Amino acid sequence: MPDTTYIFSAVAIMAIVTFALRAIPFAVLKPLRSSALVAYLGIYMPAGVMLILVMYSLKNVSVTGPSHGLPELIAVSATAAIHLWRKNAVLSIVVGTAMYVALMNTILA
Repeated sequence: MPDTTYIFSAVAIMAIVTFALRAIPFAVLKPLRSSALVAYLGIYMPAGVMLILVMYSLKNVSVTGPSHGLPELIAVSATAAIHLWRKNAVLSIVVGTAMYVALMNTILA
């Protein structure tokens, strides 16, 4: 059976490490808030990430298959149109996903 001092020391060290790991991001981010690089990334990174996700999602679309990629094209176009119109990412993703599922169930059914 471990000594009581050993147990309290172990718990104290774990508490200090846990607190430090949770506090470090806030301490590091404070000076970065006024950085020009962080502002630039905040503007252009979301669009870049979305472009990568769209390209990854469409990489296996077969234009020679039975639907010729039409459900994907229509759903991506609808998602982009809804997003440009309403500027709401959640709404555009939900509408695009619903449209894709509906098209896949009607075209390939």
